[in-house]
Amino acid sequence: MPHEQDLSFAAAFAPALLDPAQDPPTIVTGPNGKAAARRYAVYRNNVTVSLIDALASIYPAVQRITGPDFFRAMARFHVRSTPPSSPLLFDYGRDFPDFIEAYEHAQAMPWLADVARIERAWLDAYHARDAAPLSPVRLSAIAPERLADAVFIPHPAMRIVRSPFSAATIFATNRDDAPVERIDASVPEDALITRPDFDVTVRHLPPGGAAFAACLASGRPLGEAAASALETSVEFDIASNIAGLIDAGAFTSLAAGDA
Repeated sequence: MPHEQDLSFAAAFAPALLDPAQDPPTIVTGPNGKAAARRYAVYRNNVTVSLIDALASIYPAVQRITGPDFFRAMARFHVRSTPPSSPLLFDYGRDFPDFIEAYEHAQAMPWLADVARIERAWLDAYHARDAAPLSPVRLSAIAPERLADAVFIPHPAMRIVRSPFSAATIFATNRDDAPVERIDASVPEDALITRPDFDVTVRHLPPGGAAFAACLASGRPLGEAAASALETSVEFDIASNIAGLIDAGAFTSLAAGDA
């Protein structure tokens, strides 16, 4: 357990780390008890740079889109307004997409926040617990009259990101250094993020597919999920969507209602 004196020192030392407008805490002293404002400023800058670097590693597509200078300036504002709540750097920046959405200088890129949401989902899927995906054979063993009551258990890595923009396409074309052609960002796209084995995959969901997958992931039976998807899109095809979700490794097993 941390010593009470250590906790007291941390409580006094930390608040000014992310706020350059605050004076260094008086408890920080150098040799002979002299004030150590310069030393504290160096440490404060190192903390800020480390958190910005963490955001850059989590959101590489966002940084490629905006350019490093824009990204780091935006990230610096986020860091100063949102200190980390976990000692794990990969866990930092969960609310960065919301920050981007409200960031004044990013308003010309209204799809950027959803690209960031896909990147966050990608990282979370990467670090999710391992689990064997559902076998198509298991589903085929269900009696037809009980199929509508089947309940699917989502894979720990399964994520869904819905966007009124072409966020999935923009994400995919900015994850490496290949040339980027012009993209019509106005086309809505829903993305399914999974990691059935070792590699994270991001797939486009067809019309009604996101509503269907989200319903199944929330524990609603197959029949209800299909009805919800059909309300979203009359083009929804239940057979092809089930096949696509199983192929993507979106589920691990079947629960109540299976045969």
